[in-house]
Amino acid sequence: MGSVCSFKAGFHDKEQLGNKGANLVIMTRLGLPVPPGFVISIEAYKKWKDTGIPPESEIRQSLSALEEEMGRALGKGLEVSVRSSASVSMPGMMDTLLNIGDYAGVQAAIRRIFESWDNLRAVEYRRLNNIPATLGTGAVVQAMVYGNRDDNSGTGVAFSRDPSTGARGLFGEYLAGAQGEAIVSGTHTPEPLAALRSAMPGIFEELAAIADRLERHFCDMQDIEFTVESGKLYILQTRSGKRSGHAAVKIAIDMVNEGIITPEEAVMRVTTDDIRGMLHKRLKAGDYQPFVRGLNAAPGAAAGKIVFDANGALAMARKGERIILVRPETNPDDIRGIAAAVGVLTKRGGLTSHAAIITRGMGKPCVCGAGGIAIDLEARQLTAGNVTLHEGDEITVDGTAGAVFVGVLPMEDASMTPELETLLSWADGFKRLGIRANADTPEMVLQARNLGAEGIGLCRTERMFNAPERLSEIRDFILARSSAERLVAVSHLLKLQTQDFAALFRELKGLPIVIRLLDLPLHEFLPAEGTVTDPRVKERIEELKETNPMLGHRGVRLAITTPEIYQMQIQAIERARKQVPADVSIMVPQVITSQEALNVKQLLKGSKAKFGVMMETVRACMRAGHLAEEVDFFSFGTNDLTQAVFSFSREDAEKKFLTTYLEMGILRDNPFQVLDVKGVGRLMETAIFWARRAKKDIEIGVCGEQAGEPRSVEYLHGIGVDYVSCSPFRIPIARLVAAQTAIKGKDRVSQVASAT
Repeated sequence: MGSVCSFKAGFHDKEQLGNKGANLVIMTRLGLPVPPGFVISIEAYKKWKDTGIPPESEIRQSLSALEEEMGRALGKGLEVSVRSSASVSMPGMMDTLLNIGDYAGVQAAIRRIFESWDNLRAVEYRRLNNIPATLGTGAVVQAMVYGNRDDNSGTGVAFSRDPSTGARGLFGEYLAGAQGEAIVSGTHTPEPLAALRSAMPGIFEELAAIADRLERHFCDMQDIEFTVESGKLYILQTRSGKRSGHAAVKIAIDMVNEGIITPEEAVMRVTTDDIRGMLHKRLKAGDYQPFVRGLNAAPGAAAGKIVFDANGALAMARKGERIILVRPETNPDDIRGIAAAVGVLTKRGGLTSHAAIITRGMGKPCVCGAGGIAIDLEARQLTAGNVTLHEGDEITVDGTAGAVFVGVLPMEDASMTPELETLLSWADGFKRLGIRANADTPEMVLQARNLGAEGIGLCRTERMFNAPERLSEIRDFILARSSAERLVAVSHLLKLQTQDFAALFRELKGLPIVIRLLDLPLHEFLPAEGTVTDPRVKERIEELKETNPMLGHRGVRLAITTPEIYQMQIQAIERARKQVPADVSIMVPQVITSQEALNVKQLLKGSKAKFGVMMETVRACMRAGHLAEEVDFFSFGTNDLTQAVFSFSREDAEKKFLTTYLEMGILRDNPFQVLDVKGVGRLMETAIFWARRAKKDIEIGVCGEQAGEPRSVEYLHGIGVDYVSCSPFRIPIARLVAAQTAIKGKDRVSQVASAT
């Protein structure tokens, strides 16, 4: 193709025409009522970017052809709109120009569209959504139709399914006597599509039929912009609609049941952000009275301090404040403020306004069109009835109910829905990677099971000693001056630990569990030095004090010098197993050599529990082959391993310099959130190679914080890890990513096979 493509050309490559332009070509080919026009390609944009020269002669030829097709000349009954057309949807981020009636105006508008690719809001949107700046944009030139021509004219936005709930059926809004920007900008609060059905039932039925046809053609829920001019329907645009997490999952499942897509396609279509959106907070049940109501634009609930502009939102968010952005209506320039906020409230705008679309896509609660509030931006306050609130006051936004409350209301975590359980059961059928949870209490085990965990990959026993009665018992052990005193203290701990493990095993319902023996330095169980008056305790604190305790007398080193604690824990596990049968693996932390592992292994004395080590030191990774010969499994503790590889203290790094490293691009990601594949990952790959060379069937897991992060899960699948273990609420995301990674791998194998 050349630099310009007519809607009638039939060529519809989105990489060249952009999403909007390609879909207009497709709709024209399908015979739908699309106003004629043409697309200036993304390649033309890239040439303009290099030379500053647009393809003027081709644009003139295309305008002449459009005039001939319309039977009218520019400025003499014919006007055009010029809109952006990138290969990915960026709603409202680039400029739109309407009612252009001369050649010079068209050329200027195209330049402005191209320039808007690099405006601040577009750059920020791309940053937030990881869209490469190198993609560029095309431009669509299209004959104008007028929703403000007469009483039989109007404009609207229609979704082929409800973007908040996923319910099937036409959903949207209509504004009589107006052009499209009036709805999308949020400056007006439109009426539901029922208004169009009442005013022009024939047009409504035609629109519904077109929406159904487009949905089946594109195999996805569609977001359609339309105009009615003097009783005739025109389709201006269609694209895959932004939707809430709940809607994304329901639509995917319904489309499988309707025979439109396969379960595999459904799993690939849902995103990790969709899952996060489904697991957002919600209000606890209670008799709360809202001070204002509006439209339930994006589901979920959030509480925070009122802020009235994007810059203020950014400033407060950087201080760690949770904020609610309150605006008369949002526009694309507010994108940074919306990203910084935990929720949004607007006075004007409907369910298809800018605020609704953006927050729905981000998974943030939003209430739009709350006409009962008066916003005074100068005084920095809002008023509803006899309630006046100022910037910094706290409110709670319930985007599911469309209600706003004064103050911070109690919230709870969302639970799995039947639709999400169905989708993730499909995902489980595709994935290879096991997904377990980090859990230390029966309540956490129950939560993990409810979210689909296949077992507990890390149970941290030191957390069991934090309750007052346990803390006093372990302090008695630490302060004991003789073996007899230690024996008494250990016997008390044994009873408590047996109860702890039995309670865990009951809640497991047969799922496997990896129990990590005590890891904390002993001094952390003693009171702070300045609060102690007992000379005996003071003396013991002084004896246990270490210069660098996280690299000191902890984990397996404690077991070597004070084996009674590990003996007690192993005995408690065995006693609990006699009460409640369980599939138990015992793991030793901070190992550096097989001699340490063997020393602890002797304490098991015929136990049927599997025995393994936590791989969190560099030396353990480099000696993985020798360690593998002595144990049943490895579990990489990537939190401590990352600290060891980087020589970073996580707490100090995040407080003092890590933010600067990220801002300067020295590091791409926080390595304590996203696994560092070039350093930590390479070390893990080396360890896995030597471990499996020594023992082919050794089980290998990962239980650090990164084990539930999507990019890290994808990488860990690729290096042959058997399972990952993460916090309970990351389990659904890990299940989805593990399935998507396996499907993509299968697709790549199929592509290679077909190519050969």
